[in-house]
Amino acid sequence: NIISQLSNGIFEQNLPAGLTVSQFSVLNWFIRVDNVATPGRLSTAFQVTKGAMTNTLKKLHEKKLISITPDPNSGRSKIVRLTKKGQGVRDSAIAGISPLLEEFAQSFPNSDIKKQIKTIKKVRKYLDDYRYQ
Repeated sequence: NIISQLSNGIFEQNLPAGLTVSQFSVLNWFIRVDNVATPGRLSTAFQVTKGAMTNTLKKLHEKKLISITPDPNSGRSKIVRLTKKGQGVRDSAIAGISPLLEEFAQSFPNSDIKKQIKTIKKVRKYLDDYRYQ
């Protein structure tokens, strides 16, 4: 938790003004995973409540970083997409944090990190599996 808090604090200080780590994470999800999603899919992906995701999406929508439209196949569901502005803000965030990532990489060489990945993957799998028990 301490590593998470410290790294999130540093990361958030280097994000574009007004953008939180949670908001960045959603923007980045659209680049890494898929270009379209429902709020339910996003809440599952981020392991947060639907209410928490709705709040994050509302803030991103107000900033015009995502679009939210009715799902034509469902009367209740919404479709969420990243806007061009959202992609630009996400790209700016990556550019802003790049110097810190380069500094981190110099302090922790790739060879050191690779040694830990196998164990970290096992921990993640265990925790992912555990949440469904």
